[in-house]
Amino acid sequence: MAITDPDTYVRGVPYDELARLRAASPVVRVDDFWAVLRHADVRRVLRDPAGFSSQLGGTQIRDPATPADLAYVRRMMLNMDPPEHGRLRGLLTKAFTPRAVAKLSSRIESWARELVAAVADDGECDFAKVAADLPLLTLAGVFGVPEEDRRLMYDWSNRVIGYQDAEYAVSSTVDPASVTELARAALAVRPAPRPDGSMPDPRTRAGMPDLYAYANALGEYKREHPGDDVMSNLMRHGDRVSLAEFENLFWLFSVAGNETLRNGLPGGMLALLSHPAQYRRLLADRSLLPSAVEEMLRWWTPVMHFRRTAVSDVRLSDVDIRAGDKVVVWFSSANRDPDVFPDPDTFDIGRTPNDHLTFGHGPHFCLGAQLARVQLRAMFTAVLDLLGEVTLAGEPVRLRSNFQNGLKSLPIRWSR
Repeated sequence: MAITDPDTYVRGVPYDELARLRAASPVVRVDDFWAVLRHADVRRVLRDPAGFSSQLGGTQIRDPATPADLAYVRRMMLNMDPPEHGRLRGLLTKAFTPRAVAKLSSRIESWARELVAAVADDGECDFAKVAADLPLLTLAGVFGVPEEDRRLMYDWSNRVIGYQDAEYAVSSTVDPASVTELARAALAVRPAPRPDGSMPDPRTRAGMPDLYAYANALGEYKREHPGDDVMSNLMRHGDRVSLAEFENLFWLFSVAGNETLRNGLPGGMLALLSHPAQYRRLLADRSLLPSAVEEMLRWWTPVMHFRRTAVSDVRLSDVDIRAGDKVVVWFSSANRDPDVFPDPDTFDIGRTPNDHLTFGHGPHFCLGAQLARVQLRAMFTAVLDLLGEVTLAGEPVRLRSNFQNGLKSLPIRWSR
């Protein structure tokens, strides 16, 4: 079906098909799962972990290949249900309070300005590549990863999120000579492509040995040499956070914490470029930036869906769902639900209210949502200040993925 075929997304998100399906039934059978397409139903599923579990089958449409692989993914916070989920989340919340994020804001603004200033005199750049460095710098700062090792997270997230894309599945951009000893040791166990070009399943421990080697070494280092960062704080709770839990939290931050914003930044730029009147409106009135960021997040929606598994028989929008069925909430559809968003296919940087579900809802609401908003505002402030109005300089290249709404390349140009 079009909404599950990764080749579909090379051309763009099939909003027309999602709208057709949603109009026919807000909960529809697709392949081996129920697709939940309406905003209200997505909210209901996400706020009810007792009825719709993250842990039973994980949060991806495709099942883990083996029972051992399922057991492995269940150890990640993303795939946990209460009370285990709440225990780990509680240890992390102090890193993402408004006060904590505010302390980072000036550093993020400086990084964004430096990244844009570095290309300002060139007249053109690949914005997807420039923007990719901001979440890497931010994550490295928040989590205590040496700045020179930040590109490891770029390759890891490519391999995990881009496993359906032939280029990203084998991503290897790190220069071993430019990283720390911890990183070089990890790179030594990085898997090589098989003769057919494929890589091991990145959702398994065996598929990401370099990430886990680095996480293990970093965890031990933070325990012995704690600093003022999230990873150090976690390792101070040695009685509550095992090294295995630390490794899986590191996986989550390195991949999920990076990839969503990395695609949200060029996605937001493409939204503006596709609507030049809205771009000029924002250029003329910077007070619209906060609402513009929310509209970018709604319009682009980097993570397109997440899975839950029905715990027991349930009725959802007059559809009977059986215990054990896969239930997949489709954010790309919910964020264009006309019952919630007037003229949902119109990009309006002044849209208020804007109750998008890009960061999820309920107990798994994204911990880094405010940090992501700060980065989006910082990057677009720098672009507006230093580049002015920009235009497309070539065809955007989209990621082949039915999960992450990604841009691999977004060439832009400007004149000053």
